[in-house]
Amino acid sequence: MMQTPLLVGSMLEHAEKFFARKQVISQTHDKLHVLTYADIGRRIRQLMSVLTELGIQKGDRVGTLAWNHHRHLEIYFAAPGMGAVLHTINIRLSVEHIVHIINHAEDKIIFIDEDILPLVEKIHDQLTTVEAFVVMTDKPEMPTSTLHPLYSYEEVLHTGDPAFPFAHDMDENDPAGMCYTSATTGKPKGVMYSHRGLVLHSFALGLADTQAISESDVFMAVVPQFHANAWGAPFACTWFGTTQVFPGPQFTPKRLAEFIERYRVTITAGVPTIWLGLMKELEQGNYDTSSLRAILCGGSAAPAGLIRAFETKYKIPFYHAYGATETTPLVTYSRLKSYQQDLTDDEKIKERSRQGILVPGLEMKIIGENGEVAWNDKEMGELLLRGPWIASEYYKDERSDQAFVDGWFHTGDVVTVDQEGTIKIMDRTGDLIKSGGEWISSLDLENALMAHEAVFEACVVAVPDEQWQERPIACVVLHEGYESSVGKDELIEFLRPQFAKWWLPDDVIFMDEIPKTSVGKFLKQQLRDQVKQH
Repeated sequence: MMQTPLLVGSMLEHAEKFFARKQVISQTHDKLHVLTYADIGRRIRQLMSVLTELGIQKGDRVGTLAWNHHRHLEIYFAAPGMGAVLHTINIRLSVEHIVHIINHAEDKIIFIDEDILPLVEKIHDQLTTVEAFVVMTDKPEMPTSTLHPLYSYEEVLHTGDPAFPFAHDMDENDPAGMCYTSATTGKPKGVMYSHRGLVLHSFALGLADTQAISESDVFMAVVPQFHANAWGAPFACTWFGTTQVFPGPQFTPKRLAEFIERYRVTITAGVPTIWLGLMKELEQGNYDTSSLRAILCGGSAAPAGLIRAFETKYKIPFYHAYGATETTPLVTYSRLKSYQQDLTDDEKIKERSRQGILVPGLEMKIIGENGEVAWNDKEMGELLLRGPWIASEYYKDERSDQAFVDGWFHTGDVVTVDQEGTIKIMDRTGDLIKSGGEWISSLDLENALMAHEAVFEACVVAVPDEQWQERPIACVVLHEGYESSVGKDELIEFLRPQFAKWWLPDDVIFMDEIPKTSVGKFLKQQLRDQVKQH
């Protein structure tokens, strides 16, 4: 067989040739842009030319501090297309962590959305490797800034060569992109993605039993482009000629609902908190969501009540997937098998609330205290992974030795697996609650609580206990209007039929807000500290 390298630039070339008329619809701060893949391809070539003029060479890191829009998509292909490395920086990290990852990655140039300029101005004197900044704005005039040298994206783009060629003299194992973990503990860890890994991952997103992304779809990526490559969607959608809709900066549930209706969105992807917000908006407004064939949910487990609401009330198929920054990120996808279609509605929801089966191309092991666990959905163990889009180490980080052992990535996620090979995430290794020598899954309790009509969000954490070692405490945010009518006893009674007595939380603390990470996951360590002071 021919040995042709799998390269990110080739994906864009395919879109230029075969899907030139297909559209990218992009909301920015000031306007709505509608471009074709022919337009996008020309602009990417101009951008590669500009990067070359600015001194970017093969292997140099090109950083982005940006929201979801077409300019960010262009950098997705321009940096790796010329042999550099795309580094998407999580805007929502702490200032300390942003400084750390820019310096650790050794970014040479940073592309910045206009509203993020003040953040970079505060830290630019701490950045040790950055040689230039490029601001992305719709305004004709350059914003006033202390950054130097500072270029306007659109101005420099017009100076670029629209026929600039993609680099083809690269090894498919060369780095194409990098992201850093969202750092629930310690400093963020860097993950490098190869051209080969990104291309093969894109293939996986097109499989009929995963997202089945195709040319006929309209994909709206709500998951940020700075979070695990927006779950790989921009790469796959561009390659397959999918119409892409970018909701832009600081979108609201209302904008998401309006875009779904206006552009006849067929697939959208994001974390559970996004879909809780959208569900509330759909309840308040009158929107046509009939075009949607899939909501993809990941990042953390979606409560069964949320899945049921979308599927029964709005007739929108709701799919669970699982992955991590280290896995590019797709690992498992939850779809009913052909012979499971006769299950009852409740059984289907229960099955769909699991994280699904392994995507073809990957391997997994589940290791408990006594080796590999049985596929009986009872024994718990840590999920280990390997495959062509799974990282083999962290970038220049001694913590690699803990997470990557004997060719396997230790995810830190504790799961069970049933006879069908479907995994269910029980907890993170540090979040399981050990009470009287037995394990309690905080996730199971959280999902059960969120099935109560009054509960908007629920998070369960462990507190030390002299007799039992640890005991669960539930922290709950109620829907508006229920604050005075629902109390601790009602929620405990709601849980009682579903769990053994010793699983029930010792207390329920009602809160206005549960602290979250930059990507919408519960910050359990911070919550534990709050609960101890309660």
